[in-house]
Amino acid sequence: MVWVPLRTTRTDRRAPLRTPATRCTTMSLEWLMDWSWSLDSLRDFIATGIQSFRDCDTTALAAVACLLVLFVWYCYHVGREQPRAYATVNALMQSAEANGVQNGYVYCHSPECVRCTHHDGLNQKLYHNLQEYAKRYSWSGMGRIHKGIREQGRYLNSRPSIQKPEVFFLPDLPTMPYFSRDAQKHDVELLERNFQTILCEFETLYKAFSNCSLPQGWKMNSTPSGEWFTFYLVNQGMCVPRNCRRCPRTYRLLGSLRTCIGNNVFGNACISVLSPGTVIAEHYGPTNIRIRCHLGLKTPSNCELVVGGEPQCWAEGRCLLFDDSFLHTAFHEGPPEEGPRVVFMVDLWHPNVAAAERQALDFIFAPGR
Repeated sequence: MVWVPLRTTRTDRRAPLRTPATRCTTMSLEWLMDWSWSLDSLRDFIATGIQSFRDCDTTALAAVACLLVLFVWYCYHVGREQPRAYATVNALMQSAEANGVQNGYVYCHSPECVRCTHHDGLNQKLYHNLQEYAKRYSWSGMGRIHKGIREQGRYLNSRPSIQKPEVFFLPDLPTMPYFSRDAQKHDVELLERNFQTILCEFETLYKAFSNCSLPQGWKMNSTPSGEWFTFYLVNQGMCVPRNCRRCPRTYRLLGSLRTCIGNNVFGNACISVLSPGTVIAEHYGPTNIRIRCHLGLKTPSNCELVVGGEPQCWAEGRCLLFDDSFLHTAFHEGPPEEGPRVVFMVDLWHPNVAAAERQALDFIFAPGR
């Protein structure tokens, strides 16, 4: 109970003479009275709230509490387990620098790397990765991948010599050496519209070439004759930071492609240069889940790509799509004065690989897994 002083009524109508001390005393009494009424209101409000809580149904309160706990757990679980999205440029660069990318080439330090493994334990490793993915997310849409991993040895050994992917074969995909431009129309048109941008950045890079040394960032590949150089922006799913900084507009362009493979070991993007007189030995790519896109930057005469026994020629500013799991080779037999053959190469998803399968394959074949 709060004691409140009562005001006395005055019968004398004459206004009292108020000194400063009197005014202060009167104001203090009024403030105390208002404060006491505020405390009473607050006390009544709290008491009403407590009584309302007591009157509530205990079962209903328990249900609300359980729903709240489940919601918090769900938010934590989804935030922790969400598949990774396409990484930003800075994130990719930091990741690549931490994983030993040097001179435009990814050096694999792990003997368990799926991309570099060629032994009997590969299928078990892939199946373990698939089970881990399905446990975290779903088995829905995984039938073809499951079938491919379960019978991978049979598929790779029984394939005709014209198409023999070295690492992973996804069954029931349409097979053909070359694809039409409409297979990935958006990305093909985007690359061709940016032909001049890519060409200008290549020409800036190529000025560093000399007869005595290989410029930093370039990689020399083994060939029966001639010289084959590559400048990787993305190598086996890993960004090459130093090279990307030297071709910033080309690298940003990769982020605008809808079907670029950027998160698994089968994804590459590079500038490929063949000097006159070069022949690339016949070989197979690692998988049939991708199609390789070549944008012609410089295309001298007498240069050809042969895939599955079918020859094609590059054209400047135009894209050429092919399945590199077929036996293929390339050569430049043009005169030295015409200069090198140059293409911008990027790996795109096979158009018949579904979105759920792409996500699972990114998980199974993630770099370093």
